[in-house]
Amino acid sequence: MVSENELGQKLAQGVGALCSRNWWVFLIGGLASVIFGIMAFMKPGVALLVLAMFFSAYVLVDGAVNIWGAITHRNRDGWWALLLLGIVGFVAGGFALLYPPVSMIALIYVVAFVAMFIGVISIYLGWKISAEVPNEWLLYLTGTMSIIFALLLLFQPGIGGLSVVYMIAFWAIFIGTLRIWFAFRIRKLGKNIGATTA
Repeated sequence: MVSENELGQKLAQGVGALCSRNWWVFLIGGLASVIFGIMAFMKPGVALLVLAMFFSAYVLVDGAVNIWGAITHRNRDGWWALLLLGIVGFVAGGFALLYPPVSMIALIYVVAFVAMFIGVISIYLGWKISAEVPNEWLLYLTGTMSIIFALLLLFQPGIGGLSVVYMIAFWAIFIGTLRIWFAFRIRKLGKNIGATTA
């Protein structure tokens, strides 16, 4: 059984420190995701171009905060995963804003790619954190659901326009909520461990 003091030392040195110090990165990304999802649910019949711009802006913001969080804590284990997640999101969002998808198929592939990448990196971070923080399952769930969602989009090309909008909106709200939950969990844990080790 790992003592709270030993857990504090692990968290202070490893990837747990990266996440606990960058809890606001997960919070901002989660809020942006939820806001996008709500907007998509409220305006499902909006022009596809507008929906694509909304999604691109969300991915761009999420990528930017991930890059900032990774660079400011690049001495922590696992910082490169956060940086890679940020770069991919920033580039994908920026490219989509400059060259917005002109068809539903293009939008589906952009969303599926971003969801798949978020899923893989989230599972990796969850695996790294699980060695330091017991019973931390939120990143595993976030990653798994993102990958399942990406595969559904890729292998169901016949889904109707509004159905795709609702699927994207539901995924954005669900994943965003999990990321917000994780942000507050890791922030609280970091505060408790910091007080204990002090």
